[in-house]
Amino acid sequence: MTEWRRPRHLREALELLGESPDRYRIVAGGTDVMVERHLHPENAPAGWLDISGLSELRGIARLETGELRVGAMTPLSAVREDAAVRESWPLLAASAAVTGAPAIQNRATLGGNICNASPAADNPPVLLAYGAEIEIASAGGVRRIPYSAFHAGYRRTVLGQGEMVTGLWLKPVPRGSRQYFRKVGTRAAQAITKVGLAAVVPFGPDGTVRGARFGFSSVAETPCLARTTAAALEGRSPLAVPSGEIGALLEQDIAPISDLRSTGAYRRQVAARLVREALQAGHFQ
Repeated sequence: MTEWRRPRHLREALELLGESPDRYRIVAGGTDVMVERHLHPENAPAGWLDISGLSELRGIARLETGELRVGAMTPLSAVREDAAVRESWPLLAASAAVTGAPAIQNRATLGGNICNASPAADNPPVLLAYGAEIEIASAGGVRRIPYSAFHAGYRRTVLGQGEMVTGLWLKPVPRGSRQYFRKVGTRAAQAITKVGLAAVVPFGPDGTVRGARFGFSSVAETPCLARTTAAALEGRSPLAVPSGEIGALLEQDIAPISDLRSTGAYRRQVAARLVREALQAGHFQ
C-alpha cells in the first residue's frame, strides 16, 4: 500500500526527505502528478509527501532590495493577480495566466510547474529571461542557484537527495528594458506550447541592445536560454539585425524536434520570428 505523509511544517518535511530520500515523491497542487499517475501507475513511488499544507512555502514578497520572492507553493492564480508581479515582472503574470484553465491555476504551483521539468512548460522561459534564482532546501540547509542551471536534461533537474524547491527569487528589471512573452499553440487557450519565448531586452543610451536574455520552451530537451543569439546582438541596434541572421544564430542555441504538435522546421521558423518581434514589439519597463 502506498504511504501518504502530510507534514505540518517545512522542518518536518525536510526531515522526512532526509531520512528516506528514495522513498517519497513530493506532491503539491497535484495537477501534473495525478495525470502522470493515471497514465503510468507502474511508476508510483513507495510514498507521497504532500506539502500542500506548508504555509511557509506560500506567498509573494517584495523586499527592500527590490527583489521578489515567490514561495514554491504559491498557486499560479496568485502569481497572475499579484500587484507587484503585474507591475514589475509582467511576463510572469502573463505566463501564469496561460498555464491551463483558471481551475488549474488555482491548484497548480509555480514550484511544481518547474519541478515537473517539462520542456514545454509555460513559466520556465520567463524565469530564464528574468535571470531568476531558485531556492533549494534540505535538512542540511538552504542554497540558491541560477534557475538557468536547474534543468539537467529531459524531465531531470539538479535536485539532490533530500532536497526540495522552496522559492524563486527575481531581481529588478533594468529600466529601459523591453519585455516580451508569447506562447504559440494550436489554439489561444489550454494548449501545449509549440514554441514559447520570454525576452528581456535592455537598451543602452544609444539604443543598442545591452544584456538581452531570450528564454525558450519547446525547442530543446529542457527550457533554454538563447545565449549565442543574445551575445551576437550585444551592442547592436535591433533594426539593423537581418531576420536571416537571427535564424542562423538560433541554430546554435536550439534543437527543436518534430512531434505530434509540430515539426522542427516550423519551430525554428517561429522561434526566429518571435525573437525579431521581441526586439521590436515588446513593451518597455
